[in-house]
Amino acid sequence: MIVQREVWEHIPLLHVHTSEMTVENPTVIFIHGFGSGKEHNLHFAYQLVEKGVRVILPDAHLHGERAEPNTTKEQLEPIFWEIVMRTVGEVEILYKKLQDKGLLTTKAIGIAGTSMGGITTVGCLSKYDWIQTAGICMGATSYPKFAQHQLAQFEKAGIEIPFSEQQLAETMAILDAYDLENKANILQQVPTFFWHGKEDKVVPFEMSYPFFEKHGENSRSAYMIDEKAGHVVSRAGMLAVTDWLAQHLA
Repeated sequence: MIVQREVWEHIPLLHVHTSEMTVENPTVIFIHGFGSGKEHNLHFAYQLVEKGVRVILPDAHLHGERAEPNTTKEQLEPIFWEIVMRTVGEVEILYKKLQDKGLLTTKAIGIAGTSMGGITTVGCLSKYDWIQTAGICMGATSYPKFAQHQLAQFEKAGIEIPFSEQQLAETMAILDAYDLENKANILQQVPTFFWHGKEDKVVPFEMSYPFFEKHGENSRSAYMIDEKAGHVVSRAGMLAVTDWLAQHLA
């Protein structure tokens, strides 16, 4: 297995593959969570590469190699959605670079991620019609609903929100354009695997399951629930989502 550090455009990433892979092999772009970095998802990449899937692990804006000195997670929280939307745009840059490099001749590509990465995957599904399959671990299918949840949590914790009412309204209007719940047929169009723990306090289970419950029956998609898990993907979940991605890209 080969793990190459590369920079595509301005985006540092890990390109994980084997010497036996060709342009016929499918690809997954896998996106890390908030406050994390590309290296932290190498276990997902290992499972996918073992199944014949090339993996691209990028660093999100202000994360990993792109982090600024002494920047804390608390300082990044107010610009969470800026990071998410920027990453959605950068996924398309990576997709085009894969094409430019001749690595997507079969057009077999999936997008997946955990937490912020799962939320970014939701935005990609709402924006791009070239995704063949997706994996959403601990994600939220509605950007505005999750943003409202975050605001409520900030208020509960006594954290002052550095935005005016007008700025918040403008942000919500922008987030609505990424709302997967505006696309009722998406679970039929793109085979999507969800994983979520019922005890998740960071991105609550209720941020994704009701949408699946309403539109997922008899669709091409699936939802795996862990009754006891919090905001950490279990080994069973990791194996299930990587199996799903590989099978639906085969």
